[in-house]
Amino acid sequence: MNWNWKERREKKAFLALEDGTVIRGHAIGAPVDALGEVVFNTGMTGYQEILSDPSYSGQLVVMTCPEIGNTGINAADMESNRFQANGFLVHNLNEPSNWRTDQSLQATLIEHGIPGIAGIDTRLLTIKLRDQGTLKGYIAASDPPMLSETEAVAKARAWEGLDGQDYASRVTCDKPFQWDPAGDLTATWGIAQELPVPDLRIVAYDFGIKWNILRCMRRSGMDVTVVPARTPPEEVLSLKPDGVFLSNGPADPAAVTYAIVSAKSLIGKVPLMGICLGHQILGLATGGRTYRLKFGHHGCNHPVKDLTTSKVEITSQNHNFAIAPDSIDASQIEITHINLNDETIEGIRHRHEPMFAVQYHPEAAPGPHDPSYLFERFRELIAGR
Repeated sequence: MNWNWKERREKKAFLALEDGTVIRGHAIGAPVDALGEVVFNTGMTGYQEILSDPSYSGQLVVMTCPEIGNTGINAADMESNRFQANGFLVHNLNEPSNWRTDQSLQATLIEHGIPGIAGIDTRLLTIKLRDQGTLKGYIAASDPPMLSETEAVAKARAWEGLDGQDYASRVTCDKPFQWDPAGDLTATWGIAQELPVPDLRIVAYDFGIKWNILRCMRRSGMDVTVVPARTPPEEVLSLKPDGVFLSNGPADPAAVTYAIVSAKSLIGKVPLMGICLGHQILGLATGGRTYRLKFGHHGCNHPVKDLTTSKVEITSQNHNFAIAPDSIDASQIEITHINLNDETIEGIRHRHEPMFAVQYHPEAAPGPHDPSYLFERFRELIAGR
């Protein structure tokens, strides 16, 4: 695809922030406007997995890496059936040059109705978010413009934001399904992998689950049935699972009240593993509370220490909330992992029941594979070891 660069840069667009700041650039993606919470991601690659991660629903993602689009988009690297982020903000959007490319990032943004802005100073924007904290924003990329800059700032201020919002029910599946590796287009580098015969039956709550989580569990010998976020615990137990998995997901964990009730009911009845939003839900279900981080953790280079082994792993993360340390009931819950950047809680386990959770993404996609051992730890938990 050959772009007319002059024509593209004439399609002006801007980002209006709730504090009155307006950052101008040129429109990319769909010619529409969008509201969202502006967050920065420090990953140097993996923009396709980031955009298709349901945990980014409600967010306008800023990439700190200045060159985006080089590897294009391919069917094998999607983490859900569509792009999930509300908008995309980059310094420079490039044409793809990679043998795995099916289509360009620009074409895929348009296909999925996601607006974006390129040509902005992403370093300035990232520093602003780092210093001030996460801000609500409005991408004005429609042609012709729908709102003036002043109106767009007012729109950003008036938006309800993500606090107190249940987005898990927006991104969850409509009905239960069994993960079928035969229909999985994501074999590594296009080469089919021989999978072990599954010997464990797992039920996974879909609060915004990523496909690579399902791939990793299947590669670990688990047969996975995915159920919608509001599935009653009685229905889950009726499937006679060997273990239950609580997935990642977007927005405020305290707003997903039905999931907290379900988790409380399941603790002690079946082995449990949670990640990201699932980690926060299990923290709330065991009496903890959550709070908002200043600018969240978004990237694939966060150092985490496993307190049970003293090993440090580099992790992929995407969350705006964390479990408050002073809310942990130490007689019931043990803190197992901490973030070495800010010492926030990154992992917990129950002292008396088969349950553990981590705040980060052991499946990566994108990111390092350091935490992949956690799926084996889940197997060991189920086996009673």
